[in-house]
Amino acid sequence: MEGECTPGFERLRDAFRRNFEDHAEIGAAIALMVNGKLVVDLWGGHRDADRERPWQADTLVNVWSTTKGITAACFAIAVDRGLCRYEDEVARYWPEFAQAGKQHVTIGQLLSHQAGLSAFARPYAIEDLCDSEAAARELAGQEPSWEPGSAAGYHAISVGFLATALFRRIEGRSIRDFVEEELAKFDVHIGLPPAAAGRVADLTPASGMNSQESPSELTVLQAQTLGNPVLDPQVANGDAWRKAKIPSANGHAHARGLARLYGSLIGDIDGSGPLVTAQTLAAATAVRAEGEDLVLSLEARWAAGFLRNSLGLYGPGEGSFGHSGWGGSFAFADPERGLAFAYVMNAMGSDLVGDPRAVNLVEAIYQSL
Repeated sequence: MEGECTPGFERLRDAFRRNFEDHAEIGAAIALMVNGKLVVDLWGGHRDADRERPWQADTLVNVWSTTKGITAACFAIAVDRGLCRYEDEVARYWPEFAQAGKQHVTIGQLLSHQAGLSAFARPYAIEDLCDSEAAARELAGQEPSWEPGSAAGYHAISVGFLATALFRRIEGRSIRDFVEEELAKFDVHIGLPPAAAGRVADLTPASGMNSQESPSELTVLQAQTLGNPVLDPQVANGDAWRKAKIPSANGHAHARGLARLYGSLIGDIDGSGPLVTAQTLAAATAVRAEGEDLVLSLEARWAAGFLRNSLGLYGPGEGSFGHSGWGGSFAFADPERGLAFAYVMNAMGSDLVGDPRAVNLVEAIYQSL
């Protein structure tokens, strides 16, 4: 294990170490910011299952849906700059989206998984996910699976295509280009830049793991959303996935960059001020849908692209917000306590919630405070 741990946060350091000893961690990193200061920045293990390539300070890894927090930050910045409002109808910027009864769907509803477009209407292949604009056009033409605004159902992959198509029409750049140009100091990316190919970690899924492990136990909507196409986690180790623009699932980052990004949303980390005003952050993190999610079958509180704390995922903070990714990664901020935290890894766990590694880390953070 390498990096820095400020005195007083030894519990978090020890919890990170125990994840390697007790939970088959291969390679991982954590970072914690408190009141704008990086107080824990640790990494360890290896970038590959054969344990031949050590994890480095700048190692990047695919973080799956933790990517959605990056996308939500991009929209918050656009709102803060006056380019759009969460209450604006999507069709105002993207007229084709109004088809099939979706003319009144707002940006806030789309980002909070209420648009009814969680699944593709036709059979989709992995290769189809690599053409984000074509995927967005298909979704824009679809009839929603439920009345928009009446419920939330996790748009696991599709929200990324919808978000980047809308964002480009509002801001002029795709989310990937915006992240590369506007958020460069955080070293977070949509896809993997060619220049960073030498510092990426390969994901190692749990045995038999895919996005539709028990199809017989899924509802029709769940099967359509999570199984079209069925994702083998190791697709993320291939060049096609790393080159694609999927701002819901193929973000590449390290823990330090994610923690600094969330730290910049809630405060000043480097003298340049917060990324957005307190008013904009309140709008971005306001709960827009809550209750049992139609796809996840879990209680969820959705904000405008962020997941508001529920089920104690992000500690005791009522106002905490962030996002978690398939297999275990997550990043969140607790504005009340002035903290931002991120965890990334390459050994994917199979727990949708309650991954013991995450539980250990979050408990150690709040015990340290």
